[in-house]
Amino acid sequence: MTISFYGAAQTVTGSKHLITLENGKRILLDCGLSQGQGNKSDDLNRTFEFDPENITYLILSHAHIDHSGLIPKLVQDGYNGPIFCTPPTLELCELLLRDSARIQGSSGENEGEKPLYTEEDVDKALSLFQTVSYNEPYQIDEDVELLFTDTGHVLGSAAINLKLQDQGRTRTLTFSGDIGRFANRILNKPQEFPQAEIIICESTYGNRVHDSLDNTEDRLEKIVREVCVERQGKLLIPAFSIGRTQELIYSLNYLAEEGRLPDVKVFVDSPLSVYATDIMRDHTNCFNDTMLAYIKEDPDPFGFPQLNYITEVEDSKELIKMDEPCVIISSSGMMNAGRIQHHLKNNLSDPNSAVLVTGYCEPSTLGGKLTNGAERVFIHGEEVEVKAQMIEMKEYSAHGDYGDIAKFLHCQDKDQIQKIFLVHGEVLVMKQLKADLEEIGHQHIEIPEFRLSYVV
Repeated sequence: MTISFYGAAQTVTGSKHLITLENGKRILLDCGLSQGQGNKSDDLNRTFEFDPENITYLILSHAHIDHSGLIPKLVQDGYNGPIFCTPPTLELCELLLRDSARIQGSSGENEGEKPLYTEEDVDKALSLFQTVSYNEPYQIDEDVELLFTDTGHVLGSAAINLKLQDQGRTRTLTFSGDIGRFANRILNKPQEFPQAEIIICESTYGNRVHDSLDNTEDRLEKIVREVCVERQGKLLIPAFSIGRTQELIYSLNYLAEEGRLPDVKVFVDSPLSVYATDIMRDHTNCFNDTMLAYIKEDPDPFGFPQLNYITEVEDSKELIKMDEPCVIISSSGMMNAGRIQHHLKNNLSDPNSAVLVTGYCEPSTLGGKLTNGAERVFIHGEEVEVKAQMIEMKEYSAHGDYGDIAKFLHCQDKDQIQKIFLVHGEVLVMKQLKADLEEIGHQHIEIPEFRLSYVV
C-alpha cells in the first residue's frame, strides 16, 4: 500500500491524500483548494498531480473549502466515481461549492482567466455524493470498509477510518480530517476511533495551547464595549461561514440573554453564513449536552433582537454606508474574499474601529498580513492604510490545540501504530508537535513532503 501527499503537506490548505492498494484501487481522501499562496496556489488548483479518471473512490472528511473545494474540478477532469461523506457535510457542500463556483466565475472574469469550474460542474459533482452516517460501518466493496467518527470540528466533520484488504491481509488506516476541541461550545467532542496501523493526523495548532473558554463571553463583551461604545467605532469580525460564525452568534446571543450585550446592532453579512446557520439549527443531534440543555431554555441560540442577517447585495451596500457603531460578522475568515473585504476597505483607516481575528490566517492571505502588523494593504487593487486596532481571540478556533490532538490520539495503543503522518500544518508547528508526541511515547512520526509517496 502506498500513500501519496498531494496537498496540505508542510502547509495548511489543499487537503489531498491518495491511497493506492496493490490491486490498483486508488482512494482519494479529500480534494481541497489550496489557498493563500498567490500564483502557487492557482497552479496547484489548476493541475492535479494524478489522473482524476484513475481514482476509484473519493472520501470527504468535512465541508470546509480547503478540504472539498476542488471536487468539481476533479469531476470536470474526469472523475466519475462515488463521493462519500456524512449527511451534514453534503448539505454544507451544496452551499459552499456553489458559492465557490460563483467566486471562481467572478474572479476569472476579473483576471481574464478561465474559472476553475462552473455551477454546472458543481451540479454534476453533487450527483455523485453518497452519505454515510457516523458510527455505521459501510462496505464500499470487498476491499474497502469505511467508518466515519465525529471529530467535533464543524457540523458533519469526521475522521475517515478504513479497513483495507491489501495483499491478503487487513490494513487499518485513519485520516483525522480536522480535529475539533474537547472543550467545544456547541458540537460534540471528538470521538474515540478504532485502532489504526496508519494515522494521517492534522497539526494546524499542534504547537500551542488555546486559552480557556471559561471567560470567552466576558472578553467578547469587553471588546464590544470598548470599540462600539467607548470609541464609537465598528467591530469587524471576519469569520468562516461554517462553524466560527455560529460560535460567535451563540456567544453574542448568550450576552444578550444575560442583558450584558451593549445596545449596538449586530450584522451577519454573509448569505452563506445565514444558510449554514439554518442547517445548524436542523442538526441538534450533533450538539453536546451543554448546548442541548441551553436550547431547552432558549430554543433559538442563533437569534436575538439586536441581530440582523443580511443576504441581499443591496442591503450589504447600505450597511457599508452606515455610520453608527455596530458589530459586523462577515466571511471569509482569512479575509481573502467575500463581503468582509468591502467592510475592511471602508473601515481599516479608522483608528476607532477594530478587527477581531478569531481563527487561523495563512500568512500570505490578507488576514495573515494584517495579523502580522501590516501598515498598508491592498484591497480590490487600492492601497488602504491600516489604523484600526487588530485584536486576536483564539478561543473561537475550531481546530484542536496540542492537548486536543494528544487526547484524540490517546485512544490508540501506541505499539500498534506503524506510522503517523503529520499534515495540515506549517513546518515549524509540525516539528514541535512531532517532538511533543514523541515525548509522550508516540513513535514512527513522519512529516511528509508534497508529491512524495510512502510505502506502508
